[in-house]
Amino acid sequence: MASLGLSGVGVSRGIAIGRAYLIQRNHCSVREHSLAASDIDAEVERFELAIDMARQQLHSIRDEIPRATPIDIASFIDTHLLMLDDRAIARTPIEIIRQRRCNAEWALKMQRDAVVKVFEAMDDPYLRTRKDDVDHVVCRVQRLLLGQVTDEGEAASMKGRIIIADDLSPADTVMMKNDGVAAFITEYGGPTSHTTILARSLAIPAVVGVRNVLRYLEQDEPLIVDGDQGVVIAHPDARGLARYQQKQQAAQRRRRSLALLKEKPATSRDGQPVALRANIELKDDIQATLQVGAKGVGLYRTEFLFMNRTELPGEEEQYAAYVNVVRRLAGAPLTIRTLDLGADKTLSSERREEPRGTMAMNPALGLRAIRLCLRDQALFKTQVRAILRASAEGPVNMMIPMLTTLQEIKQSRALVDEVKTELRRDGLAFDNALPVGGMIEVPAAALSADIFARHLDFLSIGTNDLTQYTLAADRLDNMLDHFYRQIHPAVLRLIDMTINAGQRAGIPVAMCGEMAAEPRYTRLLLGLGLREFSMQPAVVPEIKRVIQRIDVEPLSRAAGEALSQPSSLELEAFVDYLNRQF
Repeated sequence: MASLGLSGVGVSRGIAIGRAYLIQRNHCSVREHSLAASDIDAEVERFELAIDMARQQLHSIRDEIPRATPIDIASFIDTHLLMLDDRAIARTPIEIIRQRRCNAEWALKMQRDAVVKVFEAMDDPYLRTRKDDVDHVVCRVQRLLLGQVTDEGEAASMKGRIIIADDLSPADTVMMKNDGVAAFITEYGGPTSHTTILARSLAIPAVVGVRNVLRYLEQDEPLIVDGDQGVVIAHPDARGLARYQQKQQAAQRRRRSLALLKEKPATSRDGQPVALRANIELKDDIQATLQVGAKGVGLYRTEFLFMNRTELPGEEEQYAAYVNVVRRLAGAPLTIRTLDLGADKTLSSERREEPRGTMAMNPALGLRAIRLCLRDQALFKTQVRAILRASAEGPVNMMIPMLTTLQEIKQSRALVDEVKTELRRDGLAFDNALPVGGMIEVPAAALSADIFARHLDFLSIGTNDLTQYTLAADRLDNMLDHFYRQIHPAVLRLIDMTINAGQRAGIPVAMCGEMAAEPRYTRLLLGLGLREFSMQPAVVPEIKRVIQRIDVEPLSRAAGEALSQPSSLELEAFVDYLNRQF
C-alpha cells in the first residue's frame, strides 16, 4: 500500500512509530422530548445521578495517577470536577428541565451551547479553548444519561499504540499515558487546550487539527507521528521508516542532554547572561517551571481565576493564589499580568449589562484588558490590592496589558498609588517599590515605546497580538495563516524599536510571545539586544542550549541587517543564514 501523508498542528514534540488505535467518540447526538408534569422530578433525579456518577469516575481517574508523574496532573482533573460542581453545569440544566418540561439530555445541551457561546467570543486563544473543557465534561454526563460506555480504560491493548480520535479530554490523556500510548492524533483541538498542555508536560508526541483523520486512517495500520512538523505518515516505506527511526533516536539523545542543563546558567560563550523565564496560567505550571530551571515567571496569566463563575474572585482569593506562586518560586521573580478580559467574558451578572461598544462585532478591538479595568476601577483595584499584598512575600512585578496611550499608563499608576495609600491605612504590608511595566502588543504601543519607557519600570513584547494587529490577520483564523507571520519586516522593526527604547531609558525589555519560544529566532532576537525571554516551561532547555553555544557580540553586529530585509521571504532566508553562521 502506498504511503499517505496528513498534516495538522504539532502541539507536542517528538517522533512516534506504532500502529493506529481508532477511538470513535463523536459528540453525543440528543433530541428534545417533552415530559409530563408527573415525570419532571424523576428526570431531575436522573440528571443528578449522572452528575454524581461523572464525579465518581473523575475521582477514580484522579486516584490512579502515579505519584511519579512529572507535574501536578491531578489539577487538570480537578478543573473538570470543579465544572461538575459549578451551577452552570450542575444546577441550571435542572431549571431548564422544570421550565421547559424537557428531557435532561436536551436541557444539558441547551446550557452547554449557551456556555460555549461565551467562550467562543473571547479573543485570548488560551481562554477561548477552555470551551473544550466544557465539551468534555458535558459529553461525559451525556454518555451517562444515554447509557453509553465511558470507561477510559479501553486500555490494555493501547500500549505502544498511536491513538486517533476526534478529540480527547485531559482524563483520556492521563489514562493513556498510564497505559503507555506512543502518541495521539486528533481531528480537533488547538495548541492551548488542556489536552495539548498535558501532552507536552507528559512528553507524548501529538498532532491535532488533522481534518477527517478518522476517515483516512484504519485500525491497526502502521503510522509515524512527527510532533515537531505536525505530520502523520501512514504505511511508510522502508526508507522513510529508517529515516524517522534515526530521528527518534536523535530526539531521545537530545532530551537526555537537555535535562543536564537544568542547573547551568543561560550564558553565552562570551559571557552574556540571558534571563529565561516561564509563562504560566495554571498552578501545576509552577512545578514544570521549577523542573526545567527557569529563573522565575515572566508572564502569569490571571484570567483563569475569573472564568466559569457567576461571582468575581475577591481580594482574599486572588491574594491566596498569587502568594502560593510567590512562595513556590522561592525568591525568583514573578510577573503578574493584570486582567486581560473583555466586557462580555463571564464577569459577574451586574457587569454584563454594561454597554459593549464594538465587543459584539470584534472582541479583539473592544473593551478589553486595561480598557475594561480603567472603566471598572473597583475590579482593577481589587486585583491590584491582592498583587501588592503578595509582593510582601517575594519579588513581584505588575504588568499592564493592551496599553495604547500614555493616559492609560498615568491612570493605571495613579490607581496603584491610591491602593498603596489604602493598604498603608489598613496596616497591610507590601513592596512600595513594586515594578509596574507594560505589554507592547499593539503597533501604537511600539511606536510610542520611547515615551512609555519613561513612565514604566519595564516593557514586555507580546508578539502574538503585536503580529495580529500589525498585519490585520486574526491569529485564530486558519484561512489567514499565510498572512500571520511573526517574522515579518514590519513586526521586526516594531520589536527593534521597543528594545532600543528600553535600552535608552535603562529599563528591562522582555518578550513573552510565541516568538520567544522558537529556537530558530533566538539568535536574531539576541542580536537585536533582547536579554529576557519568557516562554512555556518545556521550551526553556532548548533556548538555553542555543544561548550557551553562541557568541553574542559578533551576532549583534550581524543581526542589524535583518531590519533591511524587504519581505518575509528575504527575512526568513536571512534568519537561516544567521543560524548557519552562528
